[in-house]
Amino acid sequence: MRRFDDATRRNIAARCAAFARASADPALAALKPAAVAIALTASREGLDETALLLTLRAASLRAHRGQWALPGGRCDVGETPVDAALRELEEELGLKLAANAVLGLLDAYPTRSGYLVTPVVVWAAAGAPVRPNPAEVASVHAVGLDAIERADAFDFVSIPESTRRVIRFHHDGHLIHAPTAAMIYQFREVLAGRDTRVAELEQPVFAWK
Repeated sequence: MRRFDDATRRNIAARCAAFARASADPALAALKPAAVAIALTASREGLDETALLLTLRAASLRAHRGQWALPGGRCDVGETPVDAALRELEEELGLKLAANAVLGLLDAYPTRSGYLVTPVVVWAAAGAPVRPNPAEVASVHAVGLDAIERADAFDFVSIPESTRRVIRFHHDGHLIHAPTAAMIYQFREVLAGRDTRVAELEQPVFAWK
């Protein structure tokens, strides 16, 4: 178990610093920039365990309603991915973090819906209040890092609509797909010290719009 303490924070920050992000692909320049937060906090089931925050999107949203997601959204004009991730984290979960909470960035993931999403890894203080915005978030879940590091946490399947592999994250009886699963998978690989690319991992057809 990765305890929620300063030693774990420093270890994850070092892993993120050692991660060699993929170079920007000029072919993706037309995609709309977006960002998500891989927000690390204490597990609600056991305060000693480090967990990431995962949301179930509200059914009232126009796009991707009822889907699993990391907190995030489109970058406003002039915003960096870090700015956007921190703003969206506050808007969706009421979790206000300063720039010094950022531990690192992962590879930008191109979505079928036309976004280039940058995952921003952030560290929240123990006991930081999480207040989901019901207009955007149906529920919020603290997923222990042990759960993403299990050997059977992820699998890959084929679909007739694409030659690319679809990635799936198995969690608590649910199947969570890309882009969320792809970004969590890359974070898992970063924790293990591996520079694993995920841009070619496919989304299921229902997430293409």
